[in-house]
Amino acid sequence: MEQPRTRKLVAEYLGSMLLAALVIGSGIAAQRLSPADTGLQLTENAAATAAGLFALILMFGPISGAHFNPVVSFVDAAFGGLPWRHALAYLPTQIAGCISGAVLANLMFATTPVSISTTHRATAAHGLAEVVATAGLILMIFSLVRSGRAERAPAAVGAYIGAAYWFTSSTSFANPAITIGRMFSDTFSGIAPASVPLFLAAQILGGALALLGVRVLYPGMKPAQAADVVVPHVAATSR
Repeated sequence: MEQPRTRKLVAEYLGSMLLAALVIGSGIAAQRLSPADTGLQLTENAAATAAGLFALILMFGPISGAHFNPVVSFVDAAFGGLPWRHALAYLPTQIAGCISGAVLANLMFATTPVSISTTHRATAAHGLAEVVATAGLILMIFSLVRSGRAERAPAAVGAYIGAAYWFTSSTSFANPAITIGRMFSDTFSGIAPASVPLFLAAQILGGALALLGVRVLYPGMKPAQAADVVVPHVAATSR
């Protein structure tokens, strides 16, 4: 059954908050546990994010679709799965959730509640990496949904993000909301405000390319009626 919009927004806020707390908190823990080994820090951060993201999607997917990502929401709306008014409401909710999650992570590790990151990431290589990371994520999600395999999305999203920490130079932010949230923590997972515009532009471009890719690869295919995770509202309206 279609969930009320207020319940969806609460789920998106909480999921985005926990996602940011997960990414930033595990980054802080990794930095403290392995201070002399950047590779080990990244391994710990990636493993925690991959596993935690899987759990968060299972938790909130049946309510809001567990987007936690404006690019996912707007591509979903472009495919007709999410009403545009809901996608527009999701955007500030996801951003607010990720900022709250950054503050929560800082507090849990007894650091300053808000500390603006000084980690600069704005290079051409990082921009290209974000295009690839975002396009791959969106293409994977909607390929699964449109081919009737949406129930596999929680594991697939976690696995993809965990892998993309390593195969992209940007460590795969792939999400405008989490990019903005990560500005508010000057820790291992942070990003300097000056680097954010490049990341946002690359993520939007990656989402647009993925939307075209799904249309080419899956023309005329409809979302599975049993899809109760990632974009459950599609299933609800189909039924």
